[in-house]
Amino acid sequence: MTKLPRYVQPRKQPKGVVSYRFNPPQSLVDAGVVQRKEWGSNLWQVKRLAKELNASIDKYRDEQSKIMQIKPSSTVANMIHYYYMSNDYKALRHSTKVDYRYFLDLLEYEIGHRKHGTVTSKVAKQVYEKWVEKGISYANHAATCASRVFNYAIEMEQVTYNPFTNIKRKTVSQRKVVWKHSDVIKFLDVCFSQYDYRNMGMIVAMAYQWCQRLGDMRNLTWDSIDFDQQRLYLEQSKRRAEVFLPIDKSLFNMLKEQHVDFGFQPYVAPHPRPSGGKFHPYAMERLSKVGRKIMREAGISNELRLMDLRRTGVTQMVEAGVPLPQVMAVTGHTHVASVKPYMKNTYTSANNALTARTAHVKSNTVSNIGK
Repeated sequence: MTKLPRYVQPRKQPKGVVSYRFNPPQSLVDAGVVQRKEWGSNLWQVKRLAKELNASIDKYRDEQSKIMQIKPSSTVANMIHYYYMSNDYKALRHSTKVDYRYFLDLLEYEIGHRKHGTVTSKVAKQVYEKWVEKGISYANHAATCASRVFNYAIEMEQVTYNPFTNIKRKTVSQRKVVWKHSDVIKFLDVCFSQYDYRNMGMIVAMAYQWCQRLGDMRNLTWDSIDFDQQRLYLEQSKRRAEVFLPIDKSLFNMLKEQHVDFGFQPYVAPHPRPSGGKFHPYAMERLSKVGRKIMREAGISNELRLMDLRRTGVTQMVEAGVPLPQVMAVTGHTHVASVKPYMKNTYTSANNALTARTAHVKSNTVSNIGK
């Protein structure tokens, strides 16, 4: 088999003809170094073109590597800024970059002044334990971002050791609180009674109906909605999983009304007050604060959180007897174990299971008697 140039992929056409595509990493495309190309079946020409583009890639990477080198005297702060210049970081979504910068600022504040070689597992553990005081999930996110910086430097052969690899992270106790359907209705009633809360209502209605994360709903754009087919296409932000979901009649009518008022800009449910002449998605912190205010007005328990809506929807599907593969088609999970945090043992699901078992036993007994 002929060895193809780097990033060249063969494609077999229906008539058996092989064509070629130049498919470099997204980070290089985002940086404007090269573009993806569809080429024909002339392998000689493909090799020539690929050679030119790969030369551009090598030149770019060489220039990037000269911007900063991590030396034994380099500090953790130097490493962080080295990561910021990487294609790995530049290829991240804007919201992910914001999250990374928040947690890497914490890392720089704690040990940014230290030489990277002096950061041992013991030091990493001490920093982690300090973060744990603000919450286990908080500390785990910070440790993940810190580890990402060291791993990138290892991949670039700048350092050889990641001190955050060996620390034992604490396990977050699984939250199992779910909403009552009546509480969701109370929340939406308050939202749709006031203009300032209207788009919060849309975000919650979509998150609840589709069992999706609030973050994806607050950033949802109109190009994800197919009004002709009455369905949603969503690439989830967390793991880039793709889901294709139907839109029921009630939500579809709400979306059509929403499109009349907000279809002139990209977001389905932006913050209702423009900033700088443009509409922007709700910030996650703002979403939480406004949501809590609405819950108080609706007389809903303080125990509930907006983030519980996804778990609520999944629990309802399980109680309804929906098979796990179909549940995963909605949630976007690829492993059954990933669905477990969203599941809850309830009387309804247990009753459905035992009722089905009893019916099965009786059916088999009648069949055996009739033989």
